[in-house]
Order: sequence, then structure tokens, then C-alpha cells
Amino acid sequence: MRIDDILARLPPIQPVDREWIAKAEARQLSLTKPPGSLGRLEDIANRIVAIQQTLSPRADAALVIVFAGDHGVTAEGVAPYPSAVTAQMVANFLAGGAAVNALATVAGAGVTVVDIGVASEAAPAAGVGGRRVARGTRNMARESAMTCEETTAAIVVGIEQGLEAAARVEMIGLGEMGIGNSTAASAITAALTGLPPAAVTGRGTGADDAMLRRKIAVIEETLRQRQPDARDGLDVLAKVGGLEIAGLVGVVLAGAATRRVVVTDGFIATAAAAIALRLCPAAGDYLFAAHRSSEPGHAALLQLIGQEPLLDLRMRLGEGTGAALAFGVIRAAVAAFTRMATFASAGVSDRPA
Repeated sequence: MRIDDILARLPPIQPVDREWIAKAEARQLSLTKPPGSLGRLEDIANRIVAIQQTLSPRADAALVIVFAGDHGVTAEGVAPYPSAVTAQMVANFLAGGAAVNALATVAGAGVTVVDIGVASEAAPAAGVGGRRVARGTRNMARESAMTCEETTAAIVVGIEQGLEAAARVEMIGLGEMGIGNSTAASAITAALTGLPPAAVTGRGTGADDAMLRRKIAVIEETLRQRQPDARDGLDVLAKVGGLEIAGLVGVVLAGAATRRVVVTDGFIATAAAAIALRLCPAAGDYLFAAHRSSEPGHAALLQLIGQEPLLDLRMRLGEGTGAALAFGVIRAAVAAFTRMATFASAGVSDRPA
């Protein structure tokens, strides 16, 4: 399946209309505040006006979609935790015991868990959405992580989940869980940016110095062996990506096609967003970067996709935790835009022109 075949499943993804940005900017000037005094909150609101094409935007309903998948590259000793932790964390998400559950509750947001590639012989747990494409990826150090068919199937699962979410919410947050996925995200980042793996690879779930050196060496050798084509997002994804990352690519595309606010999380989710933009650059107009991860490759990805993070709290957990926190900032921006009085309605004197 080619990218055109995948995108044919969706309404056309169009860049936002700059005229709506201009309309929003004009309204901002009429509100009872000095021009620009709410800083980036004004920019956020203006972008959402353009996304939704209305001067009465909404950001009430929100959902974090957490995709879970395992990575065969863990056989190379690149992560301190065993792959079994992925399935265990899926159960924890479903029980409401993970960090993203706690933060989503505070944000008044839902959490959907999708087992798209957990390496378990047991069937996906009750309450899990979507479908499992495979029981984890192959070891990308030895062969491509996924076949072309698995890659596109996982993207389609993400599209299906994104479309379901878009029917219910205005904001979709990207979440993931997968032991070894920071190795995949680092390989994706190096492939897309051309930066050396040592510059974009961090400790993930807590690698010590020796494991970090091993992780970098594995990525370097993988890129030499696989030679992913940076111009072809599907090629990069298949060779060095992950099933959960592919699922998130689909969510980004579906969110953009349905004019929803799509909030990335940290390093792994942003790697998925970068792949989505390589497939369809116009999808970038619908993205908001939740936060800046302490993983070294995240800054390079944020620059690549042209996003300035809303928060910087030295987080590096993943799961969609940053997205859950960012929902509140986005809602605040929309509330200021829609609920503030204008100078005329409040009887407040505006400054002279």
C-alpha cells in the first residue's frame, strides 16, 4: 500500500486557511487587554480558530490514545527493562493506575489503550481498543523492524482510532508504551535529520553509561545496514520504527483530516509526528507540541516539525502524560479568546489608534 492509498481513506488534509488566523488576530485586538499581552496563549487560540474555522472554537472534550507495542531490538541489550513490562503496563493503564491515567483525570480527559503490537501470545486484554498487527517488531539490528504490510496495517489501525476519537472530542493526545521504543525513536530521528545517533540518543527508561554506549552503537550499525530513505517516511518507519509509532502516525493523519487539535507528547510521539509530516506536510498545521522532553533527540525533532513546546517540565515518561497536561493550557487559551469581553461590550476605553 502506498501513502496515496492510505490518505485516500481520509478526507483531504488541507493547510489551515490563513484568513482565519487574520480573523482571530482581529478579534484578539478587540478584547479587553493590551495587544499581545497573553503571549503564546493568543497564538494557540488563533491557530485553533483556523483549525476549526470558527470564531467560537471549543476545546472541551479531550482524549489520550495510548498505543502499546514491543520492539525486537531489546534483544540487543538496549533497555534496562524486559519486554514483559509492556504488557504489564497495558494492564496498569486499563486499571487506571498509570501516570497518564492520573494526569488525564485532572485534565478531564479520557484514555484509550490500544494493543497494536504487544509481544504476548495471549489475546489483547478486555478493554483494549484496535487490533494487534503483530506480536512486536523484528530486531531492527538484524532485519527491518516491520514489513511494508505491517507498517501500513498499523497506520490504518491508527487512522481508525483517530477517526473514532474525532467523532467525540476536539483534542487528541498522542501516547505510547513500548520497552525499546526510545531506541526506535532515536533511529528515526537520526534518519530524518541526518544527525549522528550519539547526538539524538538518550537513556530512555534509565540506561546506564555502558547500556547507553551499546544503544548508540546498535543504532549506528542498524542505520548502516538498513539505509532508511529519509525522503520516504514509510521506508524509515518500516526499517527502524515500531508498531505503536506507526499507529500514532495514523492518528496524526486522521486528526488533521478531521480538523482536530492533535497534541504530541514527548520523544517517541514526536518521532511519529515527524514521520506523519514526511508523509503529508499539511498535517503539521494541526499539531501542538505538549512539552520538551529531556531526551536529547527531542529538540531536534521539534525543530524538524516546526513546533515550540507548550511546557518544559523535564519530563521523559511518555504515555501521553505531557499531552494530558497541555490540554489545560490549550483550554485556557480558548477560554480567554471566547469568554473575554470586548472593549465595546464592556464599556472600556480602548487606546487611541
